[in-house]
Amino acid sequence: MATSPVSSPDQSSAPSSVRPSPLLSLPGAVAAEAPDEGVAAHYGDPLREQRRLAEGRGFVDLSHRGVVRVSGPDRLSWLHSLTTQYLTGLKPGEATLTLVLSPHGHIEHAMYAVDDGEALWAHVEPGTAPALVAFLDRMRFLLRVEVEDVTDAYAVVFEPVPEPLADAAGPPARVTADGRELFLPRADLAAFGAEHADPAGMWAYEALRIAAHRPRVGNETDHRTIVHEVGWIDTAVHLDKGCYRGQETVARVQNLGRPPRRLVFLHLDGTEEKLPATGAPVELDGRPVGFVTSAARHHELGTIALALIKRNTAVDAVLRADGVPASQEVVVPA
Repeated sequence: MATSPVSSPDQSSAPSSVRPSPLLSLPGAVAAEAPDEGVAAHYGDPLREQRRLAEGRGFVDLSHRGVVRVSGPDRLSWLHSLTTQYLTGLKPGEATLTLVLSPHGHIEHAMYAVDDGEALWAHVEPGTAPALVAFLDRMRFLLRVEVEDVTDAYAVVFEPVPEPLADAAGPPARVTADGRELFLPRADLAAFGAEHADPAGMWAYEALRIAAHRPRVGNETDHRTIVHEVGWIDTAVHLDKGCYRGQETVARVQNLGRPPRRLVFLHLDGTEEKLPATGAPVELDGRPVGFVTSAARHHELGTIALALIKRNTAVDAVLRADGVPASQEVVVPA
């Protein structure tokens, strides 16, 4: 499969209209830029906010993300047939990550989902819920499912507490080893911010995501990205399930083992103040071998980044990311 190793990420799905969060009125809030408009980049001290999240304190306003709700008795078997994950028999409260691929196996959507026993709730990248819902609606046929874009009614909030809510009647919550993502009624968002201490912004949240090597659609992906390149084959794809859109590409690359690119974690030279821009070139000996997908300043690791580079780039090679020297840490094996 031919791909360009220096193509920049496709962020054309960014929201055309931004809904500012009421939590931008909290003390010290500074608004984030694309693709995270509408929520806070930080509340005055992003490194301190990172440390608090790492210690299991605080919360992050993710209300700019899209929210999709799928109900009906056929919802799990139907989504199982359309996406990469094994969803038949998904238990209430069990978190999952599933992908929608193009017919050629390129990543289109990542659904961070949980089923509450009556409906499956998923949050997706900002501005992408309408396109996802439109696709799913076209695939319903005569099945007993209903698909809704409920972004106007619900907002996502992250808490670094990897435990279910004590109140079983509370909002739907997607609980993982990193914390829990609450699907709050949007009308309750301001009250949540007033009642909870230590807000953290997207700079802190993104720095921890990058340090954990977690890809994000629109940053670590472009219109040609396949699951093997970014490491989602282990966490978002079930290899022993029936046919779904894009499965042929997944199976072929899995069997042949030749993805054209690989995701890599970069430790950047700390003497440089420059933070590489998303889409900036990654070079080896003056030759482009890939591009920066995300970068941040981490409270312990310093300046860090994720990048997509040519698969055959030596894993011990010292690269330059947007002109800054950078050593590699393997995420996807060469």
